Amino acid sequence: MKKSAIIGLITIAISIGILFSLNANTDTYSNFKEASASEKEEHVMGYWDKSKGTYYDAFKDANHFSFFMKDEKGEIREVIYSGTKPQDFEKSEKLVLIGKMNNDKFYASKILMKCPSKYNDNLVEINKDGKVDEVGVNGEKKYN
Repeated sequence: MKKSAIIGLITIAISIGILFSLNANTDTYSNFKEASASEKEEHVMGYWDKSKGTYYDAFKDANHFSFFMKDEKGEIREVIYSGTKPQDFEKSEKLVLIGKMNNDKFYASKILMKCPSKYNDNLVEINKDGKVDEVGVNGEKKYN
């Protein structure tokens, strides 16, 4: 076999290995049951259960916000977010939470909200400092 053919095969093998490693790190949406079985942060999509309300008292603890969410499978869990209550939370249509389950409660590190819009479907990401970033459907940040 020629030296150039061997180098070409090695290059192709390395490229395939890189593609597999990149594909292995893609995040998918899970539900509360899958999140409770996982040790890593999960993305859980669902809807705010309006019948149970929210808890936020800025005077007691401005960095504690909790509510109940129903995931895509219909399971309802309490969500605790260590940050300020997101602006227009009550107007959100759909939520994506990033965090971990612990003792039947979901501890969110980030909240992505799909807000109703007349012209486009935008998600907004609420950071712990209360800053709002617009993100795409797959969670990528949009820059103006």
